[in-house]
Amino acid sequence: MIKPSEKHDAPRSTGGSAVSRKLVPYGGYYTNKVPDHDPELTEVGAGTPMGEYLRRFWHPVCMAMELTDTPRFLKILGEELVCFRDGSGRVGLLHAHCVHRGASLEYGKIEEHGISCCYHGMVFDVDGTCLRVPFPQGEEEEGERYRCSIRQGAYKAFERNGLIFAYMGPPDAEPPFPEWEGNFTVADGDELVPYSNFQHCNWLQVQDNAADNYHTMALHAKRQVTGENYQGTTFDEVGAATMEVPPDMQFFPVHGGRSLACAGARRADGEHMHIRVQHQVLPNLSLHAYTSEDGKRKKLFSRFHMIRWTVPVDDYNAKMIGWRVMGPGIDTRGIGDKSMVGYETIDFLEGQVAMRRPERFGDYKLEDMPPIPSDHRARANYKDCQYAPGDYEAIVSQRPIAVHALENPTRFDAGLYMFRKLLRDAVRGTNPKAGPEEFAQWLRDCAGAPNSYCSGNVFELPEAETVEEEVRNRRRLAKEVVAILTASDQLKGAERAEFVKLKFEELEQSFKK
Repeated sequence: MIKPSEKHDAPRSTGGSAVSRKLVPYGGYYTNKVPDHDPELTEVGAGTPMGEYLRRFWHPVCMAMELTDTPRFLKILGEELVCFRDGSGRVGLLHAHCVHRGASLEYGKIEEHGISCCYHGMVFDVDGTCLRVPFPQGEEEEGERYRCSIRQGAYKAFERNGLIFAYMGPPDAEPPFPEWEGNFTVADGDELVPYSNFQHCNWLQVQDNAADNYHTMALHAKRQVTGENYQGTTFDEVGAATMEVPPDMQFFPVHGGRSLACAGARRADGEHMHIRVQHQVLPNLSLHAYTSEDGKRKKLFSRFHMIRWTVPVDDYNAKMIGWRVMGPGIDTRGIGDKSMVGYETIDFLEGQVAMRRPERFGDYKLEDMPPIPSDHRARANYKDCQYAPGDYEAIVSQRPIAVHALENPTRFDAGLYMFRKLLRDAVRGTNPKAGPEEFAQWLRDCAGAPNSYCSGNVFELPEAETVEEEVRNRRRLAKEVVAILTASDQLKGAERAEFVKLKFEELEQSFKK
């Protein structure tokens, strides 16, 4: 097993003369050496520490709309696969290369049951069983013996709300599918709308971005756009000015170190404090509160707005794939646009995706989509991206695999470093609770429906008379919000929501005494 040194747990530490060289004016010569990336957390192939850990969880691998009358070629965790829906409606996810002679099943024919290889016509069921070998007449017995001697590599897969999920680990260790809070807390009238965005870089820096709740105040602010080349939905967080306020961040490992609650406190105005709690769950799930909150009205225990997995394609590419929750229950300002959510599209933060061209919106067929550029500098709209960069540019430009040893973090970066440590402890076995076996058992104990810390909250809290008191108030408020969510963890559904809201009301009143 790869055992990189502890230097990867934190940015490079330089002392003595190294520090003085680092601070020399025009001293690029002293800092031009690029160390290796951190293989333990970034490499995902079969047999790697992180690759084996990731394979013990369910992941979305594509959108259901990608399954047409021909097989869909995919690469997930470095493995070449084909996904299809056969004539009986079952979803198959097989190794791409036929076990007979290696021809790719992406050119196969989808059958009523399974898929046939284009090269010699062998048919494989969704579980990898060989159903038919076309031996010549009179040699059927030999053909049957051969049929029983081979099996195509296959993974269990199913559809849920427009996404195809797969489990790629040992079949006898399959965990429950995590139904967070039973229905992902979708309110009446709301729905889970699927989307998938390709990212041309390592999976971990995409996941890091989700734990970096501070960057919105710069990257998504109009003031960061060169020459006021403003791009509508990409900046100002679709009109939510609170997101441009630097948040006071606090981070709390929860669920026995299986996840991280990231609580950010922002002053919305002189009468309201916005507390947004993001929830990062091992190994690659992030649950996001309302992204368009303006903080002008009291709101307690608002739930999921975005549910997203960061799925490695290989060591150098990844997918952001999940659901946007759409509807009046979560989107109280009516900002969302369902028509702009889907394959390589999103209705906010346009810079999250590689393509920004307007023709991608509206009615389209998958085969009509323009190709995703492989080089972020080779795009036709590269200049526009320089004027107004988004998440995609910030993430991808960190190098194909970000080099952690070159980072120099501040206090507000603590969340992503905590999450990396949770990952490392899980992979190494230094936190058994986060290991695959105990994680799966925890899901069973939760009946497959654990509670999330994700919530958006606006408290009626007047601004303090002094800066020192204001800082104390916002930090106490955020900390106690997370404590109340922890105290509610044994409750479910409406009972939990009622408990949390009551305690939040009491917390708000405690500041007014």
